[in-house]
Amino acid sequence: MQISGIEFFEGSEADTVRRTGEGGLVLAPSGPGIACDLPRDMAYRAAVQGADLILPDSGAMVLAWNILHAFRPKYRLRRLSGLQYLRALVGEASFREPGATFWVMPSKNDLMDNLDWLRKNGFEHLSEDDCYLAPMYKRDKDGGIVDPELARIIREKRPRYVILNIGGGTQEQLGWWLKRELADNTAIICTGAAIAFLSGRQANIPGWADRLYCGWFLRCLSAPTKFVPRYWEAKDIFWVILRYRSRLPDMRIR
Repeated sequence: MQISGIEFFEGSEADTVRRTGEGGLVLAPSGPGIACDLPRDMAYRAAVQGADLILPDSGAMVLAWNILHAFRPKYRLRRLSGLQYLRALVGEASFREPGATFWVMPSKNDLMDNLDWLRKNGFEHLSEDDCYLAPMYKRDKDGGIVDPELARIIREKRPRYVILNIGGGTQEQLGWWLKRELADNTAIICTGAAIAFLSGRQANIPGWADRLYCGWFLRCLSAPTKFVPRYWEAKDIFWVILRYRSRLPDMRIR
């Protein structure tokens, strides 16, 4: 299903996990990403257009699209959140194999807490050597995000799955760069804070809250100064969906 120029995957969780195993860049664009970054950031736009598998993660986007097509059931979209997707991946035997995964973490505290959770949930073999502490990324001369040291380590370790657990807007651009640097069968998975929801580093989002599109609300309650401004920007997503529907939004100057 194409929405705002993005081709969203409409398969089941099992289909998504199977498709991930074939390699490529997997994205789960947020509402703020679609509403704010897609029309304003060329590097973000290139990353989304270059992805191999894009999940309909944004509850606001799915809600806006389904309201628009309330009387056209065949055009309605089922949401598949990044959290649902990561839970399904973690349950996959091949994903838990030693050496199969490599995890990029946003901070030392996140690394330790997320690693502890993973070890208690089927990844007993994981060590800090299977993780990478992301630096404070700055854009390169072309306006994107690059990390040659990360690419070097991944080439040496040759994992099947690279999971980027860093902020939205940055992870998509880094993932797009890595896709062009690594082997085609490497899966580069951008699920951002999903691992932090499971490990307790961020707000706990129960399955029912995720299904009811309430994850954003629980995040805002847990850290209002951090998340309220970002999600407030996402209100534009309803205007973007209404105006452009399946078309890629026009570029706007910040």
